[in-house]
Amino acid sequence: MPTVVSKLLERSEQALNVNRSVLSGAVVAAALFAYSYKVAYPLIVRRENVTNFNNNLVKKNVQIQNGLAKPKHALSKRQRLRNTIPALNLQFIMQFIKLVRIMIPNLFCAEIGLLSGHTTFLFLRTFLSIYVANLEGAIVKYIVRKEPKNFIKQLMKWFAVAIPATFINSMIKYLESKIALSFRTRLVDHSYKLYFKNQSYYRVTVLDGRLDNCAQRLTDDIETVAVTVSHLYGQITKPMFDILLMAIALANLVKSRNANLITGPAIISGVVIFSALILKLVSPRFGQLVAQEAEKKGYLRHVHSRIVANSEEIAFYGGHKVEQSQLRSAFRILAQHLEHMFNVKLWFVMLEQFLMKYVWSGTGMIVVSLPILLAAGPSVKDTAPENKLMNLPILSEDPSVALSSVRMVEDSNQDSVSERTHYFTTAKNLLITGSNAVERLMSSYKDIVELAGHTARVANMFTVLEEASRGIYHKTLVEKKERCGNFEIEFKGDQPVAKGKLIVSTNNEIILKEVPIVTPNCDVVCPSLSLELKPGQHLLITGPNGCGKSSLFRILSGLWPIYGGELHTPKNSMFYIPQRPYMVIGNLRDQIIYPDTSTDMINKQITEDDLRKIMRLVHLEHIVERDTFHQVKDWTDILSGGEKQRMAIARLFYHKPKYALLDECTSAVSIDVESFIYETAIDMGITLLTITHRPTLWKFHTHILQFDGVGAWKFNELNANNRLNLKKEKESLLKRCGSEEVTQRLNELNKLLGEDN
Repeated sequence: MPTVVSKLLERSEQALNVNRSVLSGAVVAAALFAYSYKVAYPLIVRRENVTNFNNNLVKKNVQIQNGLAKPKHALSKRQRLRNTIPALNLQFIMQFIKLVRIMIPNLFCAEIGLLSGHTTFLFLRTFLSIYVANLEGAIVKYIVRKEPKNFIKQLMKWFAVAIPATFINSMIKYLESKIALSFRTRLVDHSYKLYFKNQSYYRVTVLDGRLDNCAQRLTDDIETVAVTVSHLYGQITKPMFDILLMAIALANLVKSRNANLITGPAIISGVVIFSALILKLVSPRFGQLVAQEAEKKGYLRHVHSRIVANSEEIAFYGGHKVEQSQLRSAFRILAQHLEHMFNVKLWFVMLEQFLMKYVWSGTGMIVVSLPILLAAGPSVKDTAPENKLMNLPILSEDPSVALSSVRMVEDSNQDSVSERTHYFTTAKNLLITGSNAVERLMSSYKDIVELAGHTARVANMFTVLEEASRGIYHKTLVEKKERCGNFEIEFKGDQPVAKGKLIVSTNNEIILKEVPIVTPNCDVVCPSLSLELKPGQHLLITGPNGCGKSSLFRILSGLWPIYGGELHTPKNSMFYIPQRPYMVIGNLRDQIIYPDTSTDMINKQITEDDLRKIMRLVHLEHIVERDTFHQVKDWTDILSGGEKQRMAIARLFYHKPKYALLDECTSAVSIDVESFIYETAIDMGITLLTITHRPTLWKFHTHILQFDGVGAWKFNELNANNRLNLKKEKESLLKRCGSEEVTQRLNELNKLLGEDN
C-alpha cells in the first residue's frame, strides 16, 4: 500500500509540477478536514435539533398560555434526557438490578463462588503482569550489560512463570464461560417459570400484544445478556486492578529515579479525560441500534417459522413466490439496518483507535521519558572521575592505575545505561498494560450501551409475563366498542376491564349468569349468555360461523377473561379436544397420556394393558402392534388426520374428565366409529359439550344451545327426531328450484337449525 501511494504522489508531482512535500501536506490536510467534518457534523445536527426542540417547546408554551394546547412538559423532559444519555438512564439501571437479582439470588449461591474465584484469578493475573514487566526489563538490562549467565537465569524465570500465567489465563476464560452459563440458566429458569405460569404462553400471544417474537427473547436475548454481563465483569474488574496496581508500581519506579510523581499522572489523566469527553459526545446510540437489530432478527426468524409450520398449505397453494418475497423483504430490512450500523461504527472506531492507540501511546512515551530526561539524581558526569575530560583516558606514570581508571569509567557508563534501559522497558510495559486497562474500561461503555438494548427486551418480557399471569393485558385495539345491546365494556385508559367473576362450583355443574362472549379484540359476539348445565346433560352447540361457539369453549376453559356476569365451573374437570389435535414429542404412550407423564401414569395405577384397551376402543390397536408404546417418532407426520383425531379421543378416555369440550373433533372419523366413540364416552360418565355439523350426533345430546349469529341465542332441550325431520326437509328443498316460497322456507329452517344461509 505505501508503494502505491508513493507512485501516485510521484505521478501527481510530475503532472502538477508541485513539490512532493507540499502535495503530501495537502493530502493529509484534506483527510483531516474530511475526518473533522465527519466527526463534527453529527454534533452540529444534534445541536440544531436541540435548538429546534427548544423553539418548538417555547411555541407550545405560548399556545398553552393562550389555551390552544395541552401541556406536555414532563414527557418532553424525559425525551430530552433520553436524547442526552442514550440508553444509560435510571430505567436501564432498575432493569439491570432486576436481572442481577435473578442471576444472583443470594450471597451464598454458586454464582458468588464463581465470581469470587474469577476475581481472585483476575487479581493474580495483574500481579503476574507486574512481575513479567519487571522481568522483561531485567532481561533487557543483562543483554545490554552482556552478562550471559544472568540473562539465562532471568530467561529461565520467564519460562517458569509462563506455566502459572497460562493456567491463570485459561482459568479466567473458563470461569467467565461458567458464569455466563450459570447466569443464563438462572434467567432461563425464571423465564420458563413465568412463561408457563397461569397459561401465560397463550395469553401473551393471543390476549396481549406487547411481546413480538417472544421466542427470540427467550433464547437469543437471554443468552446475549448472560454472556455480555459475564464478559463485562472481567472487562471492568481486571482493568480496575491493573490501573490500581500499575499506578503503584509506576510510582515506585519513578520514585526510584528521583523524578516528580505528579507530572506524569497529571498528563495521563488529562489526556484520558479529554478522550473520554470526545468519545461520549460522538458516541452513537448503540443500545437503540442493538435493540432494533434483535427485533429485525426476530422478525426474520418468525417468517421462517411460519413457512416451516405451514409448509404443506403453502405447497398446495403454490405460494412459494409470495413467501420468498416476504423472506427477502425481512432479510433486506435486516441487511439495511446492519449496513447502517457498520457505517456508524466505522468512524467511531476510527476515532476511538486514533485516540487510544496513537494519542495515548505518544503520551505514554512522553511520560516514560520524563524521569530520564528530568531526573534529579546524579548524572553520568557526576559519577565519573574528576580528571576525566572528553572521555579521554587518564594519564599516569603507573599503567595499572590508568587502566583501572578507564575500566571504572566504562563500568559506570555501562551500569548507568543498563539501569536506564531496565527502567524504560519496565515502565513501558507497565504503562502499556495500564493504557490497555483504561482502553478496556472506555470500550466497555459501548458494550454497556449495547447491553442496555438486550436488557430492556428481557426485562420487558419478564414484566409482560408477570402481568399476563395476573390477568393484566395491553393490546392495541383496532376499534373500541364500549356498548353492544345491554352490555357495556368498561375501559381503563385504552384497555378493557374484566369485571366478571369466576367461581368454582361445588356440585360439578356449569352455570353462566349473564356472561358476555367477548373476543380479545373486544368484539362482543354475544352480549349476555345464561344457562345451567348439570352432569349427564349433554349439550349440542350450533350456529353460523363466527357466532361464538369456539369462543364459549375458551371462556369455559379460562383462556379468555370474563368481562361481566358470573361463571361457575368445576375445577380441573374439563378436557378440550380441537379439530386438529396436538401431537407431543415422544413415544406412542406419551401421545395417549398427554399432558400426564409416565410418573403420573404409574401414580394413577394405569398399566400398558389399560392403554391397549383404550386404543382398541378408538380402533387404533394396529398402531400399537406396529410401533409399540415405546418407539419415538414424528407422530404429526406419521398419523393421518382421522388417526390423530382418534388419538385425541384416546386421551379423553384415559383422563375420564367430568366434561369434554369437543370442537369438530371427529370430522375426519367415519360415522360408525364416531357413534361408537360417543356411546363409549357417555357410558364412562363423561358429559359432552359438542360443536358439530353432523346430524348423526344429535341423538347423543339432551340439550341444545343455538346461536343466531347476531348476538341472540336459545337454550332448551333437544328433540333429535324433530331436528332430523327439519334437516331432511331442508335437504329436499335444496334439490328443488329456488322459488320465493322455497327460499323463504329455507331461511326459516336455517334459523331453526342454527346453520348458515
